[in-house]
Amino acid sequence: MPHRSESESRKLLGKLRTALAEDSAGQARLNRIVTLIAGSMQAEVCSIYLFRDAETLELCATEGLDAESVHQTRMRLGEGLVGRTARSRKVVNTAGAPSEQGFRYMPETREERFSSFCGVPIQRLGNTMGVLVVQSRDARKLTFDEVYALEVVAMVLAEMTELGAFVGEGAALAAPHQRPSMIKGTIGQEGAAEGQVFLHEPRVVVLNPISDDPEAEITRLQEAIDTLRTSVDDLLSGNQSLSGEQKQVLEAYRMFANSRSWKKRMEEDVLNGLSAEAAVEKEQSLARSRLTRSGDAYMRERLSDLDDLSNRLLRILTGQGTDTGAEMPDNAILVARNIGPAELLEYGKTLRGIVLEEGSVGSHATIVARAWAIPLVINAKGVTTAALNGDKMLVDGEQGIVHLRPDETVQGAFREKIAMQARAQERYASIRDLPATTKCGTTIRLEMNAGLMADLPSLAGSGAEGVGLFRTELQFLVRNKMPRRAELSELYSRVMKSASGKRVAFRTLDIGSDKVLTYMKPNDEPNPAMGWRAIRVGLDKPGVLRMQLQALIRAASGGPLTVMFPFITLYGEFKAAKAEMQKALDREERLGHPLPSDLKVGAMMETPSLAYAPDAFFEEVDFISIGGNDLKQFFFAADRENERVRKRYDTLSPAFLQFIKMVVARCEKAGTPVSFCGEDAGRPVEALCFAALGLRSLSMRPASVGPVKHLLRRVDLGEVQSIIDQSVADGDASVRRPVADWLAYQV
Repeated sequence: MPHRSESESRKLLGKLRTALAEDSAGQARLNRIVTLIAGSMQAEVCSIYLFRDAETLELCATEGLDAESVHQTRMRLGEGLVGRTARSRKVVNTAGAPSEQGFRYMPETREERFSSFCGVPIQRLGNTMGVLVVQSRDARKLTFDEVYALEVVAMVLAEMTELGAFVGEGAALAAPHQRPSMIKGTIGQEGAAEGQVFLHEPRVVVLNPISDDPEAEITRLQEAIDTLRTSVDDLLSGNQSLSGEQKQVLEAYRMFANSRSWKKRMEEDVLNGLSAEAAVEKEQSLARSRLTRSGDAYMRERLSDLDDLSNRLLRILTGQGTDTGAEMPDNAILVARNIGPAELLEYGKTLRGIVLEEGSVGSHATIVARAWAIPLVINAKGVTTAALNGDKMLVDGEQGIVHLRPDETVQGAFREKIAMQARAQERYASIRDLPATTKCGTTIRLEMNAGLMADLPSLAGSGAEGVGLFRTELQFLVRNKMPRRAELSELYSRVMKSASGKRVAFRTLDIGSDKVLTYMKPNDEPNPAMGWRAIRVGLDKPGVLRMQLQALIRAASGGPLTVMFPFITLYGEFKAAKAEMQKALDREERLGHPLPSDLKVGAMMETPSLAYAPDAFFEEVDFISIGGNDLKQFFFAADRENERVRKRYDTLSPAFLQFIKMVVARCEKAGTPVSFCGEDAGRPVEALCFAALGLRSLSMRPASVGPVKHLLRRVDLGEVQSIIDQSVADGDASVRRPVADWLAYQV
């Protein structure tokens, strides 16, 4: 395999362009390509292996190996030198293939005659599609220039595979974006949805990977890079109010944009025959492969900078800007790497579902999705690469599974599941205006959680008796500056009026942890969930807390008002927060504003410590809301964002239930109302157990009110209490199974 000149690389790419433009079936194209590459490289063998599924590579075309082995030879990811190339996403270049560790002899191919082996991954933006292989009898490693030429060709093959150039009669395999795919993620919001993909940030598909005029392409590339650099400079100069750390991030971003080596590599790619767009994607793919394998966390984090810069450059080159012009379908399922609350709110409640490649169970997007009762799957790895605008998608929020381009069998089963849920909702609608009164005569108050004005219509539609939690932080999170008191007062007033006299419990600003305001100085904390958050921020910045309390008092306009403070861990914190409320009341009275006719001030119990507060606390507080999501993670010392531990612990474990029972007993002794607020309150079996323990008020998402009420109205709480007591006495790890078994015979 002699040294190849740059003009020969361009000549080979020109031949590939001709072969790809021919009106022939996919298999014929592949056969023509391997013949061209083998001849151009003066190699005895050229083969193309493509992924049949996520774990299996298939020999799809070859020049030099036994033709009968095409579509017969398959290997697992990591198996043999081909599988090793695919798994590592690195070039494997050796002079003595048979003696290499991991070499696998395939007798049907008769490849034992060939000593040298060079495998190059066929990859696009981190998605490995297959492996390009050249082999020779001569025992020699390919030179740097030869390997580089193969990488350029592999880039073109990746683009052509992406575009479905090898699909048709006799084709090797379907294009990656035409195959059915199932992606496992994490449950963000339960529910099921069927619709079409709408990408939040659609990728640019390169339609012209090969160039005829390198000089013109280099000019286009240079002009696009100049435009990119100017836009990054403008971004920095237009954000003078940024903190030191934020400026450092943008400076690092600008350093990437001004990288001479990045520009030089792309220019070399263009000189070797690639278009400017293909050169950008080639370097993005190779850098992605290197950075994802890096042991340096900082370098891995820079991957997002590289992706963003490359995508900006591609949009400049293609003239797409940030708007692809794609219209959002009526049955849109939003697919994004991640998304902020303001961006999500712009899409509105018309979305059928949301799928995020990243995200967390406590993220802003998750809060909005839950408020809207839109099925959400998070941590769906690779979904932004696998999905294209318009693809059919099924979102299973109950299992955290996404079906992309599903076949008819999967679609049929999924539609039956949706139909069953629709029939259940009809049953719930028939009891909407009835109380949640059990067979033993106990009535449980069911309220809903909210955080947006758009949530309030669900108050009447769901059958909820009030709003047990109104999250006030969303109005702070969707802005780029602190809202004014008058704006908040007007919003809170509209919320109260929309509730039509029903109770609304306003939780004061709960920021920190995963909810960070862009206009407040960030605090790097090793464990933000246990750090400077919620009431701790309010007490340290009393001006913000006081401003919000004044807005609430004015919104009440002389009517009743219910306020609760989040993340109270000590009696002293509640007294300090209540003192701020008194200051706000005193100020409003001096200004001549009417005071609430009936003011209730409560606390959220989200840490075990508050359960052991002195009796004086339970006697002074007007009500307690158990914040189940946080309480459970601190009770079990299991981070609810950590998938490896959060599912190990059951809400219905005897230890947690006994703790809840103790809290209920202390509240009953003091005559203090207590409710349970959180995801578990909206799960029928958990809600039933809470009611059996003595809780008489539950707050949940609107869609859960119907299922919970439906179950409560059909049971006797005394019998449930007996089942729980027996399960605890038997030493069961959880009461879930005994209660579920009992329910199976009762309802």
